[in-house]
Amino acid sequence: MHNKFISTITAGAIIGVVAGVMLIPNMDKNIKERVKKVAENGKNMIEDMNDNMNN
Repeated sequence: MHNKFISTITAGAIIGVVAGVMLIPNMDKNIKERVKKVAENGKNMIEDMNDNMNN
């Protein structure tokens, strides 16, 4: 059950990033940079959570 929760969170994050990437062409440069930073931070956080759960 715990792995299913992590998988669901990861899938939600991926869907959010994909949706953001699709919307980025309509945004200005500053917003694009902020979205990239948030996406990278989110990716790192998910990887860290996954590593902690597997250890």
